Amino acid sequence: MNKKGLIISGGTINTSFALQTLKEVQPDYIIGVDKGLEFLYQNQIVPSHIVGDFDSANPEIVSYYKEHTTVPIRKFNPVKDASDTEIAVRLALELKVKELWILGGTGTRIDHVLANIQVLKIPYDAGVEAYIVDVCNKISLIGKETWEELWNIFHLKGRNIHFVIIRSARMTACA
Repeated sequence: MNKKGLIISGGTINTSFALQTLKEVQPDYIIGVDKGLEFLYQNQIVPSHIVGDFDSANPEIVSYYKEHTTVPIRKFNPVKDASDTEIAVRLALELKVKELWILGGTGTRIDHVLANIQVLKIPYDAGVEAYIVDVCNKISLIGKETWEELWNIFHLKGRNIHFVIIRSARMTACA
C-alpha cells in the first residue's frame, strides 16, 4: 500500500481548498508545522505528528496539542540549517510515504516559497511524488521525460503549462 502524507505548513491557506484537498488526498499522515497548527486547530483536525521551532505558532495552540492530545511533537531550535517544512518533509520520508502533499507552502514570503520549492528535491531524489498546492498552483519536480510528455499534451490542447528549470529537475505549474 502506498502511504500518503500531507503537510500543513505556515504559509497562506485557503480553508475550503485545504479541506477539499484533505478529503481528496485522504492522507495516512498529517504533519502540522509551526504556524500551520492554527489551521488544524481552527478546523478541529488532530495531526499525526507536529514539528517546528514554534516561533510563529500561537503558544496557546501548541499548548493545547501538548496537553490534550497524544500527538508526537518534535520541537527544534529556531537557529537551525533546515526550515520547519524541510524537517516535516524528512519526517514524511521516515514514515515511508510514497506521495506527499504540502498545503501552506506558498504565500507572501517569497523566501519561504522558494525554500519550499527547493525542498521538493528531497522527496524527488527519494522517488516520492511531492506537490506544493494552493488555490492557483500545483508545484512538483519532474524529470526530462515527463517534461516532454506534459509539453506535448498541454501544447496540443492549447492549455498553459509553465516550466522552470531547477538543476536536474523541473518545476511545473499548470494554469
